[in-house]
Amino acid sequence: MIKTLAKCIREYKTPMILTVLLMAGEAAIEAVIPFITAKLVNHVSSGVEMSYILKTGLLLVVMTVISLCFGGSAGFTSAKASAGFAKNVRHDIFERVQTFAFRNIDKFSTASLVTRLTTDITNVQMAFMMLIRIAVRAPLMLIFSIIMAFYMGGSLAGTFVVVIPVLVFGLLMIARFAMPAFRSVFKKYDRLNESIEENVRGMRVVKGFAREEYEKQKFSAASEEIRKDFTKAERIVALNAPIMQICIYFNMAFVLIVGSKLVITNQGNLINVGEMSSMLTYGMQILIQLMMLSMIYVMLTMSAEAMRRISEVLNETPAIRNPENPVTEVADGSIDFDGVSFKYSETAKKYALSGIDLHIRSGMTVGILGGTGSSKSTLVQLIPRLYDVTEGSVKVGGKDVRDYDLRALRDSVAMVLQKNELFSGTIKENLRWGNPDATDEELIEACKLAQADEFVSSFPDGYDTKIEQGGSNVSGGQKQRLCIARALLKKPKILILDDSTSAVDTKTDAQIRAGFRRFIPETTKIIIAQRVASVQDADLILVLDGGEIAAAGTHDELMQQSPIYREVYEQQTNGGGNDAA
Repeated sequence: MIKTLAKCIREYKTPMILTVLLMAGEAAIEAVIPFITAKLVNHVSSGVEMSYILKTGLLLVVMTVISLCFGGSAGFTSAKASAGFAKNVRHDIFERVQTFAFRNIDKFSTASLVTRLTTDITNVQMAFMMLIRIAVRAPLMLIFSIIMAFYMGGSLAGTFVVVIPVLVFGLLMIARFAMPAFRSVFKKYDRLNESIEENVRGMRVVKGFAREEYEKQKFSAASEEIRKDFTKAERIVALNAPIMQICIYFNMAFVLIVGSKLVITNQGNLINVGEMSSMLTYGMQILIQLMMLSMIYVMLTMSAEAMRRISEVLNETPAIRNPENPVTEVADGSIDFDGVSFKYSETAKKYALSGIDLHIRSGMTVGILGGTGSSKSTLVQLIPRLYDVTEGSVKVGGKDVRDYDLRALRDSVAMVLQKNELFSGTIKENLRWGNPDATDEELIEACKLAQADEFVSSFPDGYDTKIEQGGSNVSGGQKQRLCIARALLKKPKILILDDSTSAVDTKTDAQIRAGFRRFIPETTKIIIAQRVASVQDADLILVLDGGEIAAAGTHDELMQQSPIYREVYEQQTNGGGNDAA
């Protein structure tokens, strides 16, 4: 875990090392200052010239300024190192997620990934800053102060033999009981973020069903659980202060009482006033550094879960990777499924697809019908290798999809989903996701083919119209047509429409399909639909049932051979059923 995160320091090693050196310098100076002060007090007590006092005072001022400069510079370098480290971690996680296959993404929820990219990284950033500053300064100060305390105070330093174990034991017990509460918070953050994400994405549904109060209660419950855990942990951690105060006051009382007695009874031969005053200072330094170390311990233990969650993403191996010598050119749009079976995880008992044998010539139009859960979308997701087959093989252009360079394969296969996404920006910017170099004329041509040009041209700003996040300012049908146009700009060899005309009327649907036949005859077109009318004129129609091909053929053939197809057709045409059933 530490090795994984250490790789993210990279170009920020220099400010990190500078911080460590500056902290070491500050600790050394602060440990020496009480020693010089004690010598000054002793000389003043025994009588000394003003020049010596001024010289020593000037030395103390210079050392204090140097210590201040070290501390201030360390603050600057540590901020640069920790913020840069967090930037690199954030970048590496996001970059890693981009390489994930759907199987990897299924393993992590969206809310969990958001938490890891935000809250978890913030906690790790704070822990990193504490490590290179306080975790360096506190141990050094502790060691220097203990050495100087025994050197200056002799047997009087024995107070630390009692105080330090008591304080360490108390702080360890506090951390032990506080940590379980801190660890449980992160999973609850995931649930909180999930609640927010679902609410924002489904705001229209929430308002449509007047469920605002329910959503508030759900959010409040998740927030309350986090509050309880944090309150429990903070209450335990708050015991740091009284334990620290007890140890500090015990040390002060011991040094003052025993030290004063030793000074008086031994007339300053065993220990003098200056040494006793330095003992008070060193005692305070030792106890404060122990408190700092306890804070580090608590912070690191709290951040350990965040580190683990971040490392889990960074160490996740993409389920789908490029082969060593990939094929970079897709010959044509032919598709072959040979004995394909598929399940979503190795531990799953049931196959989503079983025994699929299918051969599609380049340029064909293939329709796919089937009930909910019949694995229609799963079937087509195997073509651009969004998932890998469990058994058998899928070939595109005569070659196994696992032999292709992923980018080359996916550039040749365009998918339009029922719930496709539009991104914040203009219509032009969204369309150019399909082809960044597309000209305005090509954008218009693609939109005409997708039956989108008419409504885009009706907007006051036309193709420069701003699309809000998620495409919330266009209708469902308009969004689908823009997504189809975006896919067409890729000029793919295979075009897959996954129920992507469900939100358009039957006339527009027919116009889109007619345009496909006229203008992209060489592109293989696969259309998943709920309406028979959307696939009726296809070269081949597949009927899926339970993850298997129940029937295959043209419309006329299926009307004679497939009871399932015939029943659906009659319900939608003669039975008075809804077209979108």
